[in-house]
Amino acid sequence: MFENLNYLQLQHYWWIIISLLGGLFAFMMFVQGGQMILGKISKNDEVLKTMLINSLGRKWELGFTTLVLFGGALFAAFPLFYSTSFGGAYWVWMSILFCFIIQAVSYEYRKKPNNFLGQKVYEIFLYINGSLGVFLLGVAIATFFSGSQFYINEHNFTTWENSLRGLESLGDPFNVLLGISLVFLVRILGAMYFINNIDNEIIRQRSISSIKIDMIIFLVFFLNFLYFLFTKSGFSYNENGYVSLEKYKYINNFLQMPVVGIIFLLGIVLVIFSVFNTIERKKTSCIKIAGIGTVLTVMALFINVGFNNTSYYPSLTHLQSSLTIQNSSGSQYTLTVMSYVSLLVPFVLAYITYAWYQMDKVKITEEEITAEDAHNY
Repeated sequence: MFENLNYLQLQHYWWIIISLLGGLFAFMMFVQGGQMILGKISKNDEVLKTMLINSLGRKWELGFTTLVLFGGALFAAFPLFYSTSFGGAYWVWMSILFCFIIQAVSYEYRKKPNNFLGQKVYEIFLYINGSLGVFLLGVAIATFFSGSQFYINEHNFTTWENSLRGLESLGDPFNVLLGISLVFLVRILGAMYFINNIDNEIIRQRSISSIKIDMIIFLVFFLNFLYFLFTKSGFSYNENGYVSLEKYKYINNFLQMPVVGIIFLLGIVLVIFSVFNTIERKKTSCIKIAGIGTVLTVMALFINVGFNNTSYYPSLTHLQSSLTIQNSSGSQYTLTVMSYVSLLVPFVLAYITYAWYQMDKVKITEEEITAEDAHNY
């Protein structure tokens, strides 16, 4: 089956898989969003806080599974991106990894008896993971559009031409706009998840109040990000792999790939529609539609930056070092073998869906959390 595909088709296939996994991971970061608003919603009420943390604690491992799938697929299918980004911009990537490591530690040890750091410290770790981790991830993804400072020689050896090793991306307002947009998007998703997963009127009302504010901030930053994205020059390459700047490249990609553009607009509409239903119609299950909208939006953005002869990781200092899905992928044999392995992805997604359903069959209540035999995070 996959051996009948040519090299370019395999490269496109794998970029679609990565785009889908990236969208799924963006949705699963509602856990990080929920961690950011723990104090805002609980207002230091220990029972409410325990309910909120237990709601998230039952899902963070599913998000970690999606992260591993996304990162593993991206680095395996496009190894030159792995060696360039991790080998060059390692300070920003190591910071992101650190933020996710302390999340796992926090859920494991927050309620352990006699933990020497104390419960409050682990809650601070959760906030750092939710805020700084998500922000840095958004900034790193934004460099797919804005570019980085590196040079790749004929032996594929990368020279990073900035001593900040990736942290220099924080100085670009375009990158910061996407980072902040992602932070407030996952805050909205986290609040929606609390409404759907916890049977408590106080939490529901405070979550709705949080969404009202966060949605305004999200739209301000996201619309500004889109304005800069659609008016900036992009990085295009021809049939010979020669990279050059093209005006309005990213809006042109949506226009020249109308299906991708429609998916992008549909995703945004679904998120806005879900927020409206949550606030005005008091719906409690809008996290599902908002999740689909998030997946579609992020997936379309990834396809936009990878397809239509677009460099998905451009070099600002040496244009011809820019990475494309054609010059940075594994061999045809590697991609073919991996494509058969990718057939397992639906089973992983089915496991996530089943586990989600089993954990959410009954909403979390105060009685459950305060029971003597309760297992709390």
